[in-house]
Amino acid sequence: MERKMNRREREEDCEGTHNSTEEADQGKNRKSTVLTLNVGGYLYITQKQTLTKYPDTVLEGIANGKIPCPFDADGHYFIDRDGLLFRHVLNFLRNGELLLPEGFRENQLLAQEAEFFQLKGLAEEVKSRWEKEQLTPRETTFLEITDNHDRSQGLRIFCNAPDFISKIKSRIVLVSKSRLDGFPEEFSISSNIIQFKYFIKSENGTRLVLKEDNTFVCTLETLKFEAIMMALKCGFRLLTSLDCSKGSIVHSDALHFIK
Repeated sequence: MERKMNRREREEDCEGTHNSTEEADQGKNRKSTVLTLNVGGYLYITQKQTLTKYPDTVLEGIANGKIPCPFDADGHYFIDRDGLLFRHVLNFLRNGELLLPEGFRENQLLAQEAEFFQLKGLAEEVKSRWEKEQLTPRETTFLEITDNHDRSQGLRIFCNAPDFISKIKSRIVLVSKSRLDGFPEEFSISSNIIQFKYFIKSENGTRLVLKEDNTFVCTLETLKFEAIMMALKCGFRLLTSLDCSKGSIVHSDALHFIK
C-alpha cells in the first residue's frame, strides 16, 4: 500500500543518498592512479604513487583513505594550506630531494609545511639549507644617490644590486604624472645605474624631469624622495650624507646607503 513520506523520512533519504554519493566519490578517488588536489585554491595533478612515496605522512594517509579529507565543489581533495609553497612539497616527493629556485627566502614557511605534512626528510633538508645560508657571508649591497644640480648630470642612482634598480624603475612609472607604458630607457645607463639629466626648472625653482619628446615624468625631488623611501623599505641604512645643511636628507647632494 502506497503512502506519502513524511518530512523526516525524506530528509533521512536525501542524507543517505548524499553520504552514499560522497563515499562513492571517495572510493573512486582512492582507486584512481591520478589525483587532483586543491591546495589553498591551487590545483595540482599528480600520481597516487607520488603522494604515497613516504609512508605515515599526511599525503600518504589522504591518498590511501586513512586520513579523511574534504572535497571542493568539483570533487577534488581540498587541503587548506599554502598553495604556492605546495609545489616545493610536491617536487620533493617527485625528486626525492629539495630543489628550490635561486633567491628563495621562505625557508621558515616551507619548514611549517613540511611539519604539517609530516615529511621528516623535507623538514631536515629545509633546516640544513637554512643553516648553510646563515653561515654564508652575504654580499654587501651599496646604494648611492647623487644630485649634481647640473643639467648635464642631474640625479644619478647607483646600486650594485640590479633588482633594486628595477624596483625604483617600477615605482617611478607608478608615481609619474604621465601615463608611461614603462620606464623610459633613455634614463637607463646600465643595469646598475639610472640617471635623470637635462631637467628644466619651473618658475618656482622646481626641477622637472622630461623625456626626449618633452613628456613630463615627475619632479627631480620626487624621484629622490621615492628612491630614499624605497631604500629604507628594502632594509638599507644611511651611511653618509653630504651637505645636509638644508634640514632634510632629501636636499642632500649625495647619499650613501648600505645593506
